Amino acid sequence: MHWFGYHAGSSVVPTPPRRSGISRVLSEFTSRQWLTLLTVQLCTILFGITVTSVAVILPQMKGALAATQDQIAWVLTLNLVATAAATPLTGWLASKLGWRRLMVGSVLGFTAASVACGTATSLETLLVFRVVQGALGAPIFPMGQAIILARFERRHHPIAVMMWGVGGVMGPILGPTFGGLVADVLDWRWSFFMILPLGLVACIPTVLALGDEERGTSRRFDFVGFVLVAVAIGALQLMFDRGQRQDWFESAEIVTECVLAAGAFYLFLIHARFSPSPLFEGATFRDRNFVLGAGFALVMGMLQFTPMVLFPALLQDLRGYPESIVGYLISMRGVGNFLSFFVVAQLTRLDARATLAAGLLIQAGAAAWMGLLDLNMTFEQVLWTNLMHGFGFGLAYTPMAVLAFSTLDSRLLTQGNAIFSLLRMLGSSLFIAVILVVFVRSAAEAYAHLGAGITIFSTDSILAWISRFGDLGDPVLHSRLGEEVRRQAAMIGYVNSFNLLALVPAIAAPAVLLFRRRA
Repeated sequence: MHWFGYHAGSSVVPTPPRRSGISRVLSEFTSRQWLTLLTVQLCTILFGITVTSVAVILPQMKGALAATQDQIAWVLTLNLVATAAATPLTGWLASKLGWRRLMVGSVLGFTAASVACGTATSLETLLVFRVVQGALGAPIFPMGQAIILARFERRHHPIAVMMWGVGGVMGPILGPTFGGLVADVLDWRWSFFMILPLGLVACIPTVLALGDEERGTSRRFDFVGFVLVAVAIGALQLMFDRGQRQDWFESAEIVTECVLAAGAFYLFLIHARFSPSPLFEGATFRDRNFVLGAGFALVMGMLQFTPMVLFPALLQDLRGYPESIVGYLISMRGVGNFLSFFVVAQLTRLDARATLAAGLLIQAGAAAWMGLLDLNMTFEQVLWTNLMHGFGFGLAYTPMAVLAFSTLDSRLLTQGNAIFSLLRMLGSSLFIAVILVVFVRSAAEAYAHLGAGITIFSTDSILAWISRFGDLGDPVLHSRLGEEVRRQAAMIGYVNSFNLLALVPAIAAPAVLLFRRRA
């Protein structure tokens, strides 16, 4: 008889069961590394809860603040723009203040701005506080990823990034769930107020786990480069946000914003080429994998928040779901993210490029499925499409980050993560603006086309409505038909938006072959 290689009657020492690859790697983590993981997880959860809970309460804020669909979307997009514009400061601030001071300051400032958002009494005031919130919270995500990549060996990066992501996806799960529930039971303001205790809790491990790493290594800050980047981002966002209302290039304002964005970006490139101390070191952009990864970060940004902007308005306006149910359905994206972590580390270690391509194609398939929805969509269809899209996003993010930073010099990690986050946020804000343009134009064209088809000569198509509400001269029938045409037209707008969402990852997927394989 024998157990684990030990034979009865022999003096052979029992052979312990062999550990799997992941458990073996996890056993190599030090207590300091585990505390670091906890710290960045809590900070990222805080950031994720705020972004995703706001997406769910947009319809309620729209009514409370008397805003239109595209106006209330600025609550999300301006926050993303502010985050993107302030992100380039991350590397310089880290070298000036050190990891601990920067993270604690960002978390506390972000928390205070969140509470201020809950006190806003007008759309304009709320937008100002959201800009402040985005700017103060900008270092949280890039610093979290940079700290993980710096504190762990390269061979541990797939597991470490995955473990960090496990905490990170709790934000997209908890944010819509609790944000929608709180807004449904109390008021949308409490979705901001609930950030206060979370922010204070997140500060505790931050103080314990982080030190003064990078402090005192600052170069001269490139103020000119920073201003040029901020102007380019702001002008570009304004152009896409206001283009639909201003009739695009028929408007002097849109032309001015386009010229300003292009000019500022061109001047930034020239300035970066000849400045002795540029905002971003040139060596960062000479790394092929990082440049490709930055491009994919832009694409992933386009995919990250767009469903969260479209679905709450769709479900509440066209299906009449309360915020609590909407929050539950949107949180399925986070559940999908979480489920991807059971396989993403192993698949990334096996073939990072194939895993990234698979994640993108799954997102394309999920968005294409969303494009097949209609006004009779079921609860289960919304749940599974969001779950599938979230799974694809989680499956794509870890290999994308690992490939992007696999060959980058360690001294450039903080700066590289700042660029990474900037492009991700910029992709989110710009694509949301583009999606809203597609939605508004598609819905308006569909409304005109469908409305033109209802005349005294087309009674056969509306016999069921006539039998229930009266003849064509009845005001009740006119009102009911007008509302149904509006709903059908809006659904066509959402379908076209989802189809565009499917097109982006499908086009990007083949580009994964350009990455160099990790050594």
